[in-house]
Amino acid sequence: MDFTLSEDIQLLQKAVHDFVQEEVEKVAMEIEEKDEIPSHIVEASKEMGLFGLSIPEEYGGLGLDMVGKCAIYEELGKTHNGYTTLIGAHTGIGSVGIVELGTEEQKQKYLPKMASGEWIGAFALTEPSAGSNAANLKTKAEKKGDKYILNGSKHYITNAVCGNVFTVMAVTDPSKGAKGITSFIVEKDFPGFIVGNVEKKMGLRGSHSAELFFEDLEVPAENVLGEEGKGYVNALKILANGRAGLAARNLGSCEKLLELSTDYAMQRVQFDKPIFEQQAVQHMLADMAMEIELLRSITYRVAWMTDQGMRVVKEAAMAKLYGSEAYNRVADLAVQIHAGIGYMKDYPIERFYRDARITKIYEGTSQIQKNIIAAELKREFR
Repeated sequence: MDFTLSEDIQLLQKAVHDFVQEEVEKVAMEIEEKDEIPSHIVEASKEMGLFGLSIPEEYGGLGLDMVGKCAIYEELGKTHNGYTTLIGAHTGIGSVGIVELGTEEQKQKYLPKMASGEWIGAFALTEPSAGSNAANLKTKAEKKGDKYILNGSKHYITNAVCGNVFTVMAVTDPSKGAKGITSFIVEKDFPGFIVGNVEKKMGLRGSHSAELFFEDLEVPAENVLGEEGKGYVNALKILANGRAGLAARNLGSCEKLLELSTDYAMQRVQFDKPIFEQQAVQHMLADMAMEIELLRSITYRVAWMTDQGMRVVKEAAMAKLYGSEAYNRVADLAVQIHAGIGYMKDYPIERFYRDARITKIYEGTSQIQKNIIAAELKREFR
């Protein structure tokens, strides 16, 4: 396995690193206080091409392979996770469905504007009755002539407020269970599309999650994404595709926490010497470093396997699971090393600690990842 990055990717990685550390970090506290990402940061991200990471070059994107994308996600993970989520949700589950499953007409219509960041993508699967049990959807899509009429609701949808193009899963045939679900490309401007309550979250400030309501919303038949009845399978594919990217973002956050914790341990003096000289602190830093190396290995292995066209269902679930759990363990250790300062909102450690918690829940809980791994083991060994 060769994880060597091309010269072009290395240059982009360096540019992203400099941008997030010099520009995004400047406004991190502002994002926390206002729960908004400053417009100049979003515009600069568009100019760098960050909204087009996943979109092929022929549609105006950067067309990065999975290893390349993970290298960029890793850098994004080192800064404010709310900003990272805006980019990650758009370039991951928000656009991958159209890239992988869309017709040429759909790609021509949507991808150029998504690559430029003019249109933001989002993924609308979760409902009040369908979280981990994603097949238990209540949103209905009834075909009438050359249109489908959608009625129902979604909740906890990332990019719901800023999004323009949504990959929506709805039931087209209630008698067929999971095989009666179809995926649609839905525009926010379609009549009957309503953005509801914006959630007040524990973390990921600046990244807005909200309810969506569809009231007799008409979707053209040409906006069916993939085949009718394949929506559940499509959703699983889209989620699986994004797991290496999630792991890479978590990797970047862990690396930043280790950097901050090591610097602090070398500067903070107690008992007449830097706390770095305390074996207990050294052990915590060693544990953090080990988590990072293990996470880096599994993340880029899955990315490489994806680029080789290999089946990665099990490995992607492992990367998502380990990345989420490792991020939470590393964040906890970072707070412990920083002690009182780590608990204060004036410092970034507390922010990373809160942001880490959602990673064990969104895009498939840790328990769901274990279910996926076990199912793959059963398939392999039966």
